[in-house]
Amino acid sequence: MNGEKITQPILILPENYSRIIGKDAQRTNIMAARVVAETVRTTLGPKGMDKMLVDSLGDITITNDGVTILEEMEIAHPAAKMLVEVAKTQEEEVGDGTTTAVVIAGELLKQASELLDQEIHPTIIAKGYRMAADKAEEILNQFAIDVKPNDRGTMEKIAITAMTGKSAEMAREKLAKLLVEAVMQVTEEKNGKRTIDLDNIKIEKRTGGGIDDTELIHGIVIDKERVHSDMPKAVKNAKILLIDTAIEVKETETDAQIRITSPEQLQAFLEQEERMLRDMVEKIKKSGANVVFCQKGIDDLAQHLLAKAGIYAVRRVKKSDMEKLAKATGARIVSDLDDVEKKDLGYAGVVEERKFGEDALTFVMECKNPKAVTILVRGGTEHVIDEIERAIEDALGDLASVIECGKIVPGGGAPEIEVAKHLTDFAEKLSGREQLAVKAFAKALEIIPRTLAENAGLDPIDMLVELKASHESGKKNYGLDVFEGKVVDMLEKGVVEPLEVKTQAIKSASEAAIMILRIDDVIAASQKEEKGPKMPEGEEEY
Repeated sequence: MNGEKITQPILILPENYSRIIGKDAQRTNIMAARVVAETVRTTLGPKGMDKMLVDSLGDITITNDGVTILEEMEIAHPAAKMLVEVAKTQEEEVGDGTTTAVVIAGELLKQASELLDQEIHPTIIAKGYRMAADKAEEILNQFAIDVKPNDRGTMEKIAITAMTGKSAEMAREKLAKLLVEAVMQVTEEKNGKRTIDLDNIKIEKRTGGGIDDTELIHGIVIDKERVHSDMPKAVKNAKILLIDTAIEVKETETDAQIRITSPEQLQAFLEQEERMLRDMVEKIKKSGANVVFCQKGIDDLAQHLLAKAGIYAVRRVKKSDMEKLAKATGARIVSDLDDVEKKDLGYAGVVEERKFGEDALTFVMECKNPKAVTILVRGGTEHVIDEIERAIEDALGDLASVIECGKIVPGGGAPEIEVAKHLTDFAEKLSGREQLAVKAFAKALEIIPRTLAENAGLDPIDMLVELKASHESGKKNYGLDVFEGKVVDMLEKGVVEPLEVKTQAIKSASEAAIMILRIDDVIAASQKEEKGPKMPEGEEEY
C-alpha cells in the first residue's frame, strides 16, 4: 500500500452539479456571448433587418430594437445573460444604442479569444481592455461637438437618425418635430442645469389612421371616459380639480354595526347618506371646478348631481396619470374636499371626450406651459404601433441625453474608426503585452462600420479601407452613407448621435467582456424538476 498512488477521483460536488474548468470554460462563455451578439448584429443600422419573436402564448413582436429582442428571447446561458444586461444598462442609461453595445461586447470577446490562443493571460487582456476603454472615452470627449440645448435643427437631426431604419421612418421628419417639441416642453432648469424626466412624456397608443396621424397634445390624454352620459362632452376654459379620495360615503375604519329597527330609521339613514353626497358635490361646485378627476370611485348619486351641475367627471384615474395631470395643468392633488381652494385648481383650454373605435379617451389640452405632455401614436396595426413606440422611446432617450450632456458625435461608424485610429497609436507607446489587448480593442471597434456595410449589402472590406483612409487624412467626421454606398461627411448629411450613446456602449461592453474573460470555472447546479402538483402551504398530505 505504501507509496501507491490513489487513482480514485475525489468528488467535492453533489452528483447533480456540472463543472467546466479553465480554457473550456472561457471558450464556452465567449462562444455563448458571441452567439447573442450575432443574433442582433443583422438589425444594426438604417438597413438592418427586423426579427419576429413569438412567445409561448403565440403573441408576436416584430422589432429591430436590441434590448427588446434579447428580453423576448428568454436567454438561459449565464454568460449570454450578461450581454442581455449590457443591453438593459444601455437602455436605462441612454435609451438607445443597445444593439451597438452588444455587438461591441461580442467582438471584444472574439478578439480576446484570438489572444487567448496566443497564450496571453486573461488578466493581461482585461488590463489592456480597461486601459483602452478609458482612453476611448477620452478620445470621444475630444472628438465630440458641443450643441446648444435650444438648437432645434440639430435636435431634429438626432431624432431622425434614431428613427431611421425603423417603422417610424416613413414619418420621421414630422415625428422628429413632435418629439423635439415634447422634450423642450418638459425640460426643467435647476441650479443652471437642465434636467428632463421622460416619464413626463406620456405615450398613448391607438390603432386607426396612419403614422402621419400621430400628434402631440399639450396636456394629458387619459384612457377613461366621463362617468355619466349627461355630462358635457367638452368643457372650454376648464378649471380642473384633482381628488385622490372617493366621492362616496366612507365606511367606518373600525368594525361597527348600525341597527335599524323601523322603516323611519332606514329612511333617515338613507337621507343622511344622500345629504353627505350632496354636501360633497356642493363643495366641488363651490370651488369653481367644472372638471373633476378622481383617483377612486364616484357614487351613482354623486355622478347624477355632478352631471346636473354640468361638471365633467372621470373616476379611477391612475396615480401616475394624476401626477402628470398636476404637472400639466398646475393643479394640486387634494385629499380632503373641505380643504379645496381656488388656487388648488388647474387650468386647461379644453377638456373633451373623443372616441376611437370602441374606446373613449379624455383629452386635457391647451394647457399653459405644461410640464407633462402626451404623444398620441397612431398606426394601422398594433404591431406597427408597438414598433413606432419603441422608435419614439429611442429618439426621446437620445434627445434627453443631448439636452443633459450637450455633446454629439457624427454617426455612420465615424466615431468608432476615429477611436480605433487613436487607440492603435496609443498601443504603440505601450511596452508590455497589454499593447496587444489595446490593439485588439481598436480592431473590435471596427465591427460597427463593418456591420453597417454588411447590412446594407456593401463590401465591408472596401468600405473599411475607404473609411480608414479618410480618417488618416484628417477627415474625422467621415462615416458610411449606407444609402449611397459612399464615405461622406456625416455632419453635412445630418447623421448625428449623442456622445453618451457611444461612451456608455463602449463602457458597458468592455466591462461585460472583461468579466466574462476572467471566468475560468463554471460550477452549475442542474435545474430541479418539480414532480407532481405542489401542495398548498400549511397543508399536509395524508
